[in-house]
Amino acid sequence: MRLKLAIGLILALSAGYSSAQYAPVGDKIKTKWAEQITPDNVWDLYPRPLMQRSEWKNLNGLWDYAIVDTKQNMPDKYDGKILVPFPVESSLSGVGKTVGNEKNLWYKRTFSIPSTWKGKDIMLNFGAVDWKCDVWVNDIKVGSHTGGYTPFSLNITDALNRKGDNTLAVRVYDPTNRGYQPRGKQVERPGGIWYTPVTGIWQTVWLEPVNPMHIKTIKTVPDIDKNIITVNVVPSEISTDNVMAKVEVKENGTIVAEGKSINGQPIEVGMPSDVKLWSPDSPSLYDMTVSLYHNGKLVDTADSYTAMRKFSTKRDENGFVRMQLNDKDLFQFGPLDQGWWPDGLYTAPSPEALVYDIDKTKELGYNMIRKHVKVKPAVWYTHCDKIGMIVWQDMPSGDKSPKWLNHEYFNGTEIVRSKESEENFRREWKEIIDYLHNNPCIGTWVPFNEAWGQFKTEEITDWTKEYDPTRLVNPASGGNFYKCGDILDLHNYPAPDMYLSDPDRANVMGEYGGIGLALEGHLWMPDRNWGYVQFKNEDEVTEEYIRYAKILMDLISKGFTAAVYTQTTDVEVEVNGLMTYDRKKVKVNVDKIREANQAIVHSLDK
Repeated sequence: MRLKLAIGLILALSAGYSSAQYAPVGDKIKTKWAEQITPDNVWDLYPRPLMQRSEWKNLNGLWDYAIVDTKQNMPDKYDGKILVPFPVESSLSGVGKTVGNEKNLWYKRTFSIPSTWKGKDIMLNFGAVDWKCDVWVNDIKVGSHTGGYTPFSLNITDALNRKGDNTLAVRVYDPTNRGYQPRGKQVERPGGIWYTPVTGIWQTVWLEPVNPMHIKTIKTVPDIDKNIITVNVVPSEISTDNVMAKVEVKENGTIVAEGKSINGQPIEVGMPSDVKLWSPDSPSLYDMTVSLYHNGKLVDTADSYTAMRKFSTKRDENGFVRMQLNDKDLFQFGPLDQGWWPDGLYTAPSPEALVYDIDKTKELGYNMIRKHVKVKPAVWYTHCDKIGMIVWQDMPSGDKSPKWLNHEYFNGTEIVRSKESEENFRREWKEIIDYLHNNPCIGTWVPFNEAWGQFKTEEITDWTKEYDPTRLVNPASGGNFYKCGDILDLHNYPAPDMYLSDPDRANVMGEYGGIGLALEGHLWMPDRNWGYVQFKNEDEVTEEYIRYAKILMDLISKGFTAAVYTQTTDVEVEVNGLMTYDRKKVKVNVDKIREANQAIVHSLDK
């Protein structure tokens, strides 16, 4: 009895000690989910839904951190504690400090390997680290990664102590707007449409045990015309001798289709004749189990899912090129989603908070989201898959820009990126496409936004279309415009306008709106806020929104086939959101907005 009491006291004191080392910092507004966070309860959801294994260990929580000169090696002394996976500049990190281009951010923690993982290889996985990082385990360099938006995995087996603690150290460098790297809206001096920098680990870090031969990647390609799904299962080892891959496609737990392959061949899975197609109105998903066999023995199994759907364009009876889903005209309409949070910046406080924006977007009657110059954690895209939300995925912008000609086709001189910058762009863009390829919700790739960092547009567009022919490609949302890709995308504020059109591509209104409303008690900076146009209350905002919706309806009849309203939420001093930055207030009449949006979404129904 005394032993139990003693153990209970130790656990209680340990929990209290852990909590005592952590508290959010700053006096900015916060979301309701921020109140539920503790160091022992932070982002505990398995982070890779499209290749899920049963065993894993979450490394989120309190780590040591230090901000030191870039010339300094691994520090002997750390500055304090940081709550991973929140970026160091955020309130929820417990730090709230900037780093800059002359400093490195170091992380350190210890971990142990469960005894049940004996004989397994151990993978160390990072959801995302912004921007350039190097990793050590027990002072042994185990890997590095460059790119702030994509996951990466390192096999750390040979560096481990199988008994006792292991030390994990991570070094991060991020020059924000002083570098050429993709960075989206991050700047050293935020204001207007520019936001606070984000540095370091901003998604989940976790361990998982695997056999030496295991599944490295899965790539699925649905084809509704042939009624098949092609699945490429890539093993961890180069040699595919005596390796067989197996795929089982399931509906409500029952196998409805399956296939196998050897010698590294793709698996063609014939789907049932009554196959269900994915759409916003009917987001039908099929569960998928992928198994890998080596020398006749099962060595790895991963759970995944897929869907049957097709994105394309086609000229209608009036001569307009329309966007189609599953060979039917569909007007795609949604908000511009910046994906920022007042308490976590790039990182939502919790999985529940992350998907809240999607659910609210659906409730408002939209069928699409433009994910603007940022990439989300995998669970965000999975929720879009589940509830039926089409996603236009931007490449995060970065580097210098040419002259922006947004009302005519470009006839100027394109910028020449440095060799290093161009190679980095191509590598990061490819990683983003690979990362999101299996998500059915992704309908359009957007490599450039408003000429920012735009270079070799036709070449980049052609490469994107060739690399993934299953999606549409929007070469440059808002210009500069070239006759390439599938889409001509205009931006206009505040009301929609068609000042340019292309007879051979889909014409879309890629940004409009920006109706501002500053709500006291929900502002990032109460004495300084900004909007394209500003109104005094919900009724005025709703009235103006509906006025723009009527203009858009008229332009649909003149050729527009999709539109994006700015924007989902307020962000920092920008108050153009349908919701406040803390997500505590919806700033429009939901019923009236949904009615107007649904009329637009169904405007091309036949």
